[in-house]
Amino acid sequence: MVLSALRRRLLRSSSSAGAWARLLQRQSSGCVYSSIHGFNQEEIREKLQAFAGGSIDLLKQESGIAVLTINNPSRMNAFSGSMMVDLEEKVSQLENWADAKGLIVQGAAGTFCSGSDLNAVRAISNSQDGMKMCMFMQNALTRILRLPLISVALVEGRALGGGAELTTACDFRLMASGSVIQFVHKHMGLVPGWGGAARLVRIVGSQNSLKLLGGALKVNADFGLQIGLADGVLEVPQGGEDAGTLLQQAENWLSHYTKGPAPVIQAVKKVVLSGRELPLSEALRTEKDVFGTVWGGPANLQALASKSKHK
Repeated sequence: MVLSALRRRLLRSSSSAGAWARLLQRQSSGCVYSSIHGFNQEEIREKLQAFAGGSIDLLKQESGIAVLTINNPSRMNAFSGSMMVDLEEKVSQLENWADAKGLIVQGAAGTFCSGSDLNAVRAISNSQDGMKMCMFMQNALTRILRLPLISVALVEGRALGGGAELTTACDFRLMASGSVIQFVHKHMGLVPGWGGAARLVRIVGSQNSLKLLGGALKVNADFGLQIGLADGVLEVPQGGEDAGTLLQQAENWLSHYTKGPAPVIQAVKKVVLSGRELPLSEALRTEKDVFGTVWGGPANLQALASKSKHK
């Protein structure tokens, strides 16, 4: 009887450990969809590549802060098919950047992003291809949210539709004065498909989300601060000032949270990510494992030697 009880306990423990391992594996891979969901990434990549235009530009700086620019000004920085593929490739680069601490996502030429390029949307308007594009972009934006760094969307001009969804894939949102975030999907007979609705609920709550989606409300900087969609407001440089000042303001803001060694900043993001996405018991185990990677590490030993805890 004792052996039988012990066997049942071991089986339960093994099952729990297996579930935990699967959760961690899914979290670390970043992706929501794979072949088991009928998702063929190479197939959709090939289809999307046929709709060219614009680019996704990535600048990795020695400071550990990267700048990702949505660059398609003639289309209000709308995503062409090739830009969707380009985004996924840039996310892969960020996932493998050992010195990563922060990321700023911005649009080129004074506006953020207007979602999908309608030329590409019309070409893949059948339900099957639309679902594949949805899965591809959900994977890409989920991977941005799960990057082991602290990210901020720098919203200048307008963030519309999929552009609004992109802002929710960042940890923070900074809005330039005069900028607008608007989930315009209802006007197109749609709902968000890139994961924006699920993330929005976690940022502003279900009631505010219903208002933003059901009313297609224009969110300016003040309204964004009020409901928690915006984390700060930046003043747009005047005509005679350096055009890079807005980006510099964003870098200065982000630097408050990215000071310190990259392994420590990455560990901070990992424990917060686990707390957000995993059940409590699994999140606690993950926190323990991440703690073990920095305990006794160079930054910890240096801090102990300098007694910097209370400074």
